[in-house]
Amino acid sequence: MNALNRFADPVYCISRLIVGLMFASHGGQKILGFPPGGHGMPSETLGVIGAWIELAGGLLIALGLLTRLAAFIASGEMAVAYFMVHAAGGFFPIQNHGESAVFYCWFFFFAIFYGGGRWSIDALIGRGKAGASVSA
Repeated sequence: MNALNRFADPVYCISRLIVGLMFASHGGQKILGFPPGGHGMPSETLGVIGAWIELAGGLLIALGLLTRLAAFIASGEMAVAYFMVHAAGGFFPIQNHGESAVFYCWFFFFAIFYGGGRWSIDALIGRGKAGASVSA
């Protein structure tokens, strides 16, 4: 298993990119109408806020920019979505169609602690700060 450790960060970063773009597509459907086939813009304020969190948060997470903050907000939004929308349909996520909300919530919760990873804008910004403090 130790031979696979060298791939952990690249695989995480690719996963972060894919999950972030998938999450952003939910907001994109609601706000931009792209990709086609969405529900359209929500009529209530909480839904509009959620749609913007999905679009902006998903893009930030995909790029690895402000990853921990974006993941914190996105994870919270998915927890709220699960308990306000899905939980009324039954106890189990498979029963109430809340699997994606649970998945996103826990993936983003993990990203809060892991950060953007080596292949992220956060890492590029961090390298500049580390280099400046060493030379000072």
